[in-house]
Amino acid sequence: MATYKELKAQAEALLQQAEAARRAEIAAVVAEIQARMKEFGITLADLGGTKKAKARGTVAAKYRNPATGESWSGRGRAPRWLADALAKGRTKDEFLVG
Repeated sequence: MATYKELKAQAEALLQQAEAARRAEIAAVVAEIQARMKEFGITLADLGGTKKAKARGTVAAKYRNPATGESWSGRGRAPRWLADALAKGRTKDEFLVG
């Protein structure tokens, strides 16, 4: 019966072999895809674009601190100045822009 350390070493060696096999298979598939694209004159644009993800633009401020001019879009965690004001009994509506 193998010890824990021996089994752990075997598992690590198998993980390394699996990762090497994965990289080799991916390289082969990529090469095949590139060859087929070249053969048929296909571009990345033909496949639906080259962007991986849309870049997010800035979001207009929805709330503003009148004392300091700091603003918040209303997305994500509320800034400290707004959280403190809400804790003191004020409402978000008091800080709405426009």
